Amino acid sequence: MKILITGINGQLGHDAAEEAKHRGHIVYGTGTTSEYSGSARLMCELDGYIRMDITDDASVSEVMDTIKPDGVIHCAAWTAVDKAEDEECRDMAVKVNADGTANIAKACKRINAKLIYISTDYVFDGEGTKAWEPDETDYRPVNQYGLSKLMGEKAVAENLEKFFIVRISWVYGINGNNFVRTMMKLSESHDTLRVVNDQIGLPTYTRDLASLLMDMIQTECYGYYHACNSGEYISWYQFACEIFKMTGADVNVIPVTTEEYGLSKARRPKNSRLDTGKLKKAGFSELAEWKDALGRFLKEVQ
Repeated sequence: MKILITGINGQLGHDAAEEAKHRGHIVYGTGTTSEYSGSARLMCELDGYIRMDITDDASVSEVMDTIKPDGVIHCAAWTAVDKAEDEECRDMAVKVNADGTANIAKACKRINAKLIYISTDYVFDGEGTKAWEPDETDYRPVNQYGLSKLMGEKAVAENLEKFFIVRISWVYGINGNNFVRTMMKLSESHDTLRVVNDQIGLPTYTRDLASLLMDMIQTECYGYYHACNSGEYISWYQFACEIFKMTGADVNVIPVTTEEYGLSKARRPKNSRLDTGKLKKAGFSELAEWKDALGRFLKEVQ
């Protein structure tokens, strides 16, 4: 299968490429730089890396019409949640996450390619304690980032029938910055840290997610899905405590409320619980337990 992965310089794009090549697929990656620029070295040889601006419809059309992939995994996104609240950045978040995604979706339709669009729990308002189901339609994003990703979802659904929309939460991987790396770094210079204890969800390790995406793209089980590592839902505080337990860092972690923590410009949803049960119903395997995933990640980076 010929697969094109956008945003290959990011955490998920990197791992999706390695998983695809491991399975014997033909893999092309795109990014905004002239050559691969991820912080982690690719352990596979791509069949091609192409500079592509997803906000430029002509650029997207040229690449897609030339490569003619069977499937596209669309990882490229504006992910700076707080910056998206700034007046000068708000339009760019929409341009990348909504307009850019629309360009990808239209090109997929023209060449009859499957599309996997990576979305987020931020499309929901984060109220209550019930886990969000994949086919829930009561979208109420509480920040500009969530709104722009929801607009991207709608662009996919309006243009395609052969699509997977996969919402994820609390993402971390080897190729980039994330919460786990931040905690590890802070533990080198802090003996006490404050971490929010009222935002609840589950982390998503990109290596595990990449494996699921490769399973998906080879099927026709289209629709909306939620994917994160399995286990009992936790808070960021509990996640941080486990990180320090596994790394042996001597850090006193103080649980605080979102309001007490402050700092964040963009409002964060408190309920990030994602119901992943639809994966099994469609014949896919759920992701590994979150502590198992964290342990494997730490072995990679330590």
